[in-house]
Amino acid sequence: MTEVERQLELLARGTVEIISPRELEEKLAVGLKERRPLRVKAGFDPTTPDLHLGHTVLIHKLKHFQDLGHEVIFLIGDFTGMIGDPTGVSETRKALTKDEVRNNAKTYERQIFKILDPTRTTLEFNSRWMNTLTAEQLVHLTAHYSVARMLERDDFHRRFQDQKPISIHEFLYPLVQGYDSVVLEADVELGGTDQKFNLLVGRDLQRAYEQPPQVVITMPLLEGTDGVRKMSKSFGNYIALEDPPGEMFGKIMSISDSLMRRYYELLTDTDVAAASRLHPMDAKLQLAQEIVARYHGTTAAEQGRAEFQHRFREREFPTDTAERKLLPKDANSLVAMVVGSGLAPSKTEARRLIAQGGVEVNGEKVTDSDRAFPTEGGQEYRLKVGKKRFGIVRFAE
Repeated sequence: MTEVERQLELLARGTVEIISPRELEEKLAVGLKERRPLRVKAGFDPTTPDLHLGHTVLIHKLKHFQDLGHEVIFLIGDFTGMIGDPTGVSETRKALTKDEVRNNAKTYERQIFKILDPTRTTLEFNSRWMNTLTAEQLVHLTAHYSVARMLERDDFHRRFQDQKPISIHEFLYPLVQGYDSVVLEADVELGGTDQKFNLLVGRDLQRAYEQPPQVVITMPLLEGTDGVRKMSKSFGNYIALEDPPGEMFGKIMSISDSLMRRYYELLTDTDVAAASRLHPMDAKLQLAQEIVARYHGTTAAEQGRAEFQHRFREREFPTDTAERKLLPKDANSLVAMVVGSGLAPSKTEARRLIAQGGVEVNGEKVTDSDRAFPTEGGQEYRLKVGKKRFGIVRFAE
């Protein structure tokens, strides 16, 4: 594997789209030949004081570039933050004040360096060039894009069709974001899938200003703890980077098994295949401990794990009164364990309870009746069926 291929493999991990892979390969090859790192940009509007794990999907990809020796530019959109990103909204956003944006930006500086290396990160604010842009330069910028092109954006198009107002300053948002790439001479820009239009505007404007167009890399929008909607403070399904360690640990443990794989891929550098070979509860504990350790330290992560296990495995499970059963090794499917423990009268009833989400194993809800559990090592499994039936099973040696 060549060095370019090695870099491409890491950089493509977890991405949705690269526009285009050929251009990225060429930029990497030229950069290596000329010993010139790529300039990689990602922008964040400081609209709230808290960064959450959804934001870190982009920051982790920046870290991948940084680890490969490229120049990372973390752009705080203190100017665009006062406009308000119109992406995905059905009406004009309320503009933030300068003080609100400034105060939020200060918290971002503190939080991002829990992931990025501060000595190798360029921190920029787009007010630096936008506050000095002349009226003539602004007119020149707006001349590069038409209203018709702007209305190709899904959210603008829907609002136009629904006869909902679109303020002129909202059209400036993608133009300013694109102009940021011109000023910074970005080789690559990262963004969520909802930012694709804005990222492509950057490519168009760089061509207009006679610069090579940036490669666009879109990353998925991370689902929140509900497993359905994207992580957002407004939905209440977010995990903030500055949540207390115990609270952060508990929130991560509340996500579904299917979402856990996605969190591993987008929020860690752990081998996803290796994690998938672990028992789901162990894999989730490892995930929670790794993420909490990153933002609060190893000691806090270990304490969070101990608190979780005490609260959800010991205190809420009546270990002393739950009946214990010794089962043969071939009775290690969930349905056989439920029947063998005496918590269901038949396999049919056990399957019904499992399918309805009424069965937990070691504090984890399991809905696959045929899921098999390891029998080695004398491990015990604590079964909870409904709200009042408990049992503990282990398997014969």
